[in-house]
Amino acid sequence: MQTAEIRRRFLEHFAERGHTVVPSASLVSPDPSLLFTVAGMVPFIPYLTGREPAPFPRATSVQKCVRTLDIEEVGKTTRHGTFFQMNGNFSFGDYFKEGAVRHAWELITGRVEDGGLGFDPDRMWVTVYLDDDEAADAWHRIAGLPVERIQRLGKKDNYWHTGAPGPGGPCSEIYFDRGPEFGPDGGPLVDTAGDRFLEIWNLVFMQYELTDVRSKEEFTVVGELPKKNIDTGMGLERVAYLLQGVDNMYEIDEVAPVLRRAADLAGVVYGDGRDGRGSQERDVRLRVVADHVRSGLMLIGDGVTPGNEGRGYILRRLLRRAVRSMKLLGVDAATLPELLPVSRDAMSASYPELATDFARISAVAYAEEEAFRRTLASGTALFDTAVSQAKQAGTPKLSGNQAFSLHDTYGFPIDVTLEMAAEQGVTVDEEGFRALMKEQRDRARADARAKRTGSVDVLAYRRLLAEHGPTDWRAYETLHTDSRVLGVVSEGEDEGVRPAGPGDITRVVLDRTPFYAESGGQVADAGILTWDGGRAEVIDVQRPVKGLVAHQVRILEGELRDGAELTAEVDREWRLSACQAHSGTHVVHAALRQVLGPQALQSGSYNRPGYLRLDFAWQGALTRQQRADIEDVANAAVRADHAVSASWMTLPEAQAFGALALFGETYGEQVRVVEIGGPWSRELCGGTHVRGSAQIGTLALTGESSVGSGSRRVEAVVGLEGFRYLARERDLVRQLAELLKSPQDGLVDRVSGMVARLRDLDRELADLRAQQNLAAAGDLAASAEDVGGVAVVTGSPAGLGGGELRSLALDVRGRLAADRPAVVLLASESGGKVALVAALNPAAVAQGLSANDVLKAASAPVGGRGGGKSDVAQGGGTDPAGIPAALQAGVQAVATATGR
Repeated sequence: MQTAEIRRRFLEHFAERGHTVVPSASLVSPDPSLLFTVAGMVPFIPYLTGREPAPFPRATSVQKCVRTLDIEEVGKTTRHGTFFQMNGNFSFGDYFKEGAVRHAWELITGRVEDGGLGFDPDRMWVTVYLDDDEAADAWHRIAGLPVERIQRLGKKDNYWHTGAPGPGGPCSEIYFDRGPEFGPDGGPLVDTAGDRFLEIWNLVFMQYELTDVRSKEEFTVVGELPKKNIDTGMGLERVAYLLQGVDNMYEIDEVAPVLRRAADLAGVVYGDGRDGRGSQERDVRLRVVADHVRSGLMLIGDGVTPGNEGRGYILRRLLRRAVRSMKLLGVDAATLPELLPVSRDAMSASYPELATDFARISAVAYAEEEAFRRTLASGTALFDTAVSQAKQAGTPKLSGNQAFSLHDTYGFPIDVTLEMAAEQGVTVDEEGFRALMKEQRDRARADARAKRTGSVDVLAYRRLLAEHGPTDWRAYETLHTDSRVLGVVSEGEDEGVRPAGPGDITRVVLDRTPFYAESGGQVADAGILTWDGGRAEVIDVQRPVKGLVAHQVRILEGELRDGAELTAEVDREWRLSACQAHSGTHVVHAALRQVLGPQALQSGSYNRPGYLRLDFAWQGALTRQQRADIEDVANAAVRADHAVSASWMTLPEAQAFGALALFGETYGEQVRVVEIGGPWSRELCGGTHVRGSAQIGTLALTGESSVGSGSRRVEAVVGLEGFRYLARERDLVRQLAELLKSPQDGLVDRVSGMVARLRDLDRELADLRAQQNLAAAGDLAASAEDVGGVAVVTGSPAGLGGGELRSLALDVRGRLAADRPAVVLLASESGGKVALVAALNPAAVAQGLSANDVLKAASAPVGGRGGGKSDVAQGGGTDPAGIPAALQAGVQAVATATGR
């Protein structure tokens, strides 16, 4: 049974039993603590925990998931994978254990011709929590499972909670017996490795309120929940390989085609390592390729683009591991153009949007592969230097700093560095590398957390939300509200309730607010809070937890306490300028798509009053004409004064309406659609906007640049900032015309002529310098001295950079007799820096001399370092006064090496 068919049967089964079919949420998680959606229940957490009322009593979904904690293990076993799909059914205070058992059993063991999955009931086992007699009885009574195939396990295996105070409860796992060839009999209790008895479905029964949660197995049960919930998860890939009669997830219909194509490209046969160690390593690499190509396809499909941090770094790492694995399999040519279409064809039966959006997806992936191929070329040079230095030092181990530099500067995943190091017979200080990575991640997380909550424990906000409910948010309706302070949450205070006085910066939660909280690329509003005897400046507004708005304020006068009645007022000019920028972003996005085509989709944006930037999928820099056309189309839309409107609808309705959902954003069931000129610009957006496009005012593009492979960025200013920008350009042109004594319309020709003349002068100077160097080469060669039978040339020509000095050294070496060992050591001071070059002829190398040794000796007196090969080495220093001593030290190194 094909994977897409299993998926369809699962959804239809639960839809027929009254469940609302909920489309898969994006792989980009709405939870700020998660990079990706890691489980099928993640989109339903607000309903399961009671933070939000569920819009339906029961639901079902097939959720796309990515887990990346054990990327290094992918391929080494047949269990680990990064992308997977989780089938789930959910009940929010509706049916409970008996219903969950009945629904699951009917689907698993139902006849194939009746829409079931057709598993043999006699090969099914279940586990329940130790004292969960209710679940055990349901399995025995409803499913007819014999008591010996209902096993009881403890909290480690059969109890679920979030890891924080809140709902939890026992769970029941469903297992399939794969047969005696996979291990001994006795059920899951005996098969701790999980090879014979394979878990395929977990039913979680949320029935208790938990507190004092200390670990997976240590917590306190307060009592029963007023509404009991069901949350289940069936691993689609696991069910697929059981029903398709293959051994593991890599051999199912959605993954195996990529694996086979990779094997064909490499000219090998996938055999699961059955014919020896070499075959096992080969199979690991093929599995890495199959998994990572599919994961990359799905992540790019959901709008993730390669980058150096967060989700972008994970995607980059996956793609680069796939490319590197193919290279290790002997394929030097670009491989993603061969593999990605195969994955698309395998997955598009379940996700047809992969086919319709493949032009954008493939452009991002192929650009990343090309960038990595260039990275391998440049980064390998740094790697080789590090390996050479490590071996020379007698400690064949790369430091954590060196590994981190390869990662941070060249984007080498640590596993790539480890593989390359192993090939060279050296090790890597992984602990040092991971410590540096942890420091970087901790800084990033601290920055992000501080932005949302300051130094306040998020639990303080959750308590306010639980006590008072969500903020009455009025940003779309008004710039002014009469409000009451629900909490003054002081920076650095976990429990955080104390009055704030003049000069204090604190966070304030109000019962209602007109302030826009930063989101969707739009910065927060600015404004003022005023109360009897006091005033505070609003400097930031965030949503530390869903449903709650927190204002960071600076107290200007008076004292602010909980319960205070006040007036909240947004700065009108600030809001208008922010609206101009956000509406301008929509206009520029529509103009990009009109000029470049529908594949120029927005992948990120940032708006502040008067300024906008927009990232979009595109290969290569825009031409001058394209930039002019985009600006013209955008300003024509501004002049047309298109109506700007916003309406609420369900996500499927918005998609059918033609609204663009922006990548990287997450959406609820109800979404807000903003239109500018009707269908001309129709996007899902939660930001604030002008009432008509003419309010945007002047719109001027100020920049266009690359922000990564397959992604470009345009920047623009709008409104008064747009006018001021153009006025500054006008003044600049006027000043240049006066300075160059040229009419304004002749400036380009005048400047072009000056640049041409400067280039001619540069070439003349370069020719003169080359002639001088040529003459100097003859003089230097003639000055060679004998040091232990070696012709040694030293010199310190002034004003040469590293490249020029190297050319001179090689020229001098070429003028010396080839049959006699010769060493050339030159140093030059330029701009307060020292360049050093050592060049040896083949006879000197054959005698055992090394350019590296000579350069190392010469580097110390000038405070420098360097390296290279045995015949040519190059370096630099910071102390020009040490040049004479450096040349002498180099001569001494030759003398020592020759035994003089």
